[in-house]
Amino acid sequence: MKILISVDIEGVAGVFHAQQVRAGNPEYERARRLMTEEANAAIAGAFDGGATEVWVNDSHGDFRNMPPDLLDPRAQVIQGKPRYLSMVAGVELGVDGLGMVGYHSRAGGRGILAHTINSFAFAAVEIGGQPVGEAALYGALAGEYGVPVLMASGDDVFIEETKPLFPHAVFVQTKRASGQTSGVSLSPAQACTAIREGMAAGLAAHGAARPLVWPKPVAVTLRTQTPALADLFCQWPSFERGGANELRFEAASVEAAVRMLNCCSAMSAMLR
Repeated sequence: MKILISVDIEGVAGVFHAQQVRAGNPEYERARRLMTEEANAAIAGAFDGGATEVWVNDSHGDFRNMPPDLLDPRAQVIQGKPRYLSMVAGVELGVDGLGMVGYHSRAGGRGILAHTINSFAFAAVEIGGQPVGEAALYGALAGEYGVPVLMASGDDVFIEETKPLFPHAVFVQTKRASGQTSGVSLSPAQACTAIREGMAAGLAAHGAARPLVWPKPVAVTLRTQTPALADLFCQWPSFERGGANELRFEAASVEAAVRMLNCCSAMSAMLR
């Protein structure tokens, strides 16, 4: 069995503040190692559960957070950007299941460090009128490749939002949110043990898992943090302005929608 593990940082045990997720300060250096330890726990759990090959996708920020020399050498690492499939690059390699480690609540959610793709630019993303976060978007993108989500870890708000989308997956709660920058966390060691066990359990239940499939075309509503960002994004001719801070577009697939959103995210850098 071939497994892809996508690893973000905001849902990692012990991570609560923006300084911990941005390169260039000691807090980040510590947090990136906590992220790597949770990735290794998931890799170990995948092999415990019978995986024959494991890829680990570095899925935060510039996608080069986890020091490769600290990752379990049994896994192959996917790092760097840009890449078309972003946080689930690797699903095209014929994998049988996806694990999501260190994931977080969607933009507008009350979870720790909640956002969707780009906290500077995106206030909310909706698909078919329903608010979505990164787990929904990338779980559905994996679903287009026939790949089900088997396991996911993060805070309690992330789990509450996401579990209905992947009812057969194993969820591991690493911390409990009391605010967007506060909460109660498991120790890193406890979190790693739970993630390893959860990943193995997810593989054991693989037969019951089903890919998340959304109808096409995909109707996207993007609410921006400022009107200036909507001005910028609507340079894209197929985008329809819906208000000062809102635009809409249709995409032929989830993959196309994700790529369009990631292009907007990259464009937003000119207004920082």
